[in-house]
Amino acid sequence: MHPIFAGLVGLAAAVALPLAAANAQSPSGRLTLYTSQPQADAQATIDAFRRVYPQIEVTFVRDGTTQLMNRLQAEFVAGQPQPDVLLIADAMTMEALKRENRLLAYPGAKTDGLPAGSHDAEKTYFATKLITTGIVYNRAAPMKPESWADLAKPEARGQVLMPSPLFSGAAAIHMGSVVATPGLGWSYFEALQRNGAQAARGNPAVLEAVAGGQKLYGVIVDFMAIRARERGSPIEFVFPKEGVTFVTEPVAILRTARNPDAARAFVDFLLSADGQGLAASQGMLPARGDVPPPPGFPDLARVPMMKSDIAAILRDDERNKERFADLFGR
Repeated sequence: MHPIFAGLVGLAAAVALPLAAANAQSPSGRLTLYTSQPQADAQATIDAFRRVYPQIEVTFVRDGTTQLMNRLQAEFVAGQPQPDVLLIADAMTMEALKRENRLLAYPGAKTDGLPAGSHDAEKTYFATKLITTGIVYNRAAPMKPESWADLAKPEARGQVLMPSPLFSGAAAIHMGSVVATPGLGWSYFEALQRNGAQAARGNPAVLEAVAGGQKLYGVIVDFMAIRARERGSPIEFVFPKEGVTFVTEPVAILRTARNPDAARAFVDFLLSADGQGLAASQGMLPARGDVPPPPGFPDLARVPMMKSDIAAILRDDERNKERFADLFGR
């Protein structure tokens, strides 16, 4: 053999050995995922994950967070929980599972670049994206709001619609965060009620009313308003100067996971630049500030964030919902 070719063969063998060793050590087997992502997003997430970890076979169950938790609770009772990993809508649900000692901590998860409050301090659940709640307004509105306080002004009397925390997890976290924020609190919701604000069952109803001009102002999750605006709807979305509240579509590993190594790989992928880029490609604000946002969104560094203590919000949730219902009805 020519010396040059012999050298190349030796180099290839030298490269192949560590690659083979790495592949041998990579997680494999079956991973079971329970997720509340839309079906297309869930499949895209799994496909992207398997391009990085082709040796892991993924099966998943997709449903709303409430339905998934009902199913999981029944599995807990039967002593046969099925999922290795959860990817669901809100951190309050994860916090409740953590209180029940259902989640497996992952101390090695790379949380650099994630905003404060977007992941559990004990590393049992982690933000995969940020879905913020801000203000949407119709371009025909006489006032262009910049602040949460603007919705309680006379110009907005009878023209504000917001999702009810009795029906929306994001709205429940929004309520809990606002109540705990100095300068807002329950006095803010009371001011909204005196100003004729109303509650709807969810964010889609808010978007429909504001885009159609039945209401001029609304409280809504960012991506719904921004996507509608990008499609030509006559609305604008505002990140209020006091800060936005947010949900994180968190991911967590169950203590009963049958394949914890594959579950950790799934968490690693979602927190990686590739995983965060996938979130952006699905029209969501990445949780990591070093990943470019989707069209229509500002950079994460320009989005003011309200502080959010998920454990405290969960603790006070039922009491807060009762008080909200007293103000705005059920």
